[in-house]
Amino acid sequence: MSVLRSAALFVLAALLEIGGAWLVWQGVREHKGWLWAAGGVLALGAYGFVATFQPDAHFGRVLAAYGGIFVAGSILWGVVADGYRPDRWDITGALVCLAGMAVIMYAPRGN
Repeated sequence: MSVLRSAALFVLAALLEIGGAWLVWQGVREHKGWLWAAGGVLALGAYGFVATFQPDAHFGRVLAAYGGIFVAGSILWGVVADGYRPDRWDITGALVCLAGMAVIMYAPRGN
């Protein structure tokens, strides 16, 4: 159950961080207004708390593993929110990042 909880927390973190950054981007770069940017700042702040709920107590490990989720999630967000069409190298890179995340976070350890 710990892996499922951890995976759900990674997905939530990605939604908050990527969504927050996207809202700031929309508010500032796409001129949708400061309310969009403020919503993004709030989401980014909430993201900062989510990692603290990961079952693993090692900050460096959790954030390094999250990097793989961030890469794949960002590409997926672009597809859904902006109509981005990833090429085979985008997809391959995202899969490599997810494999790295799984090794970092879930490899059996002898501790």
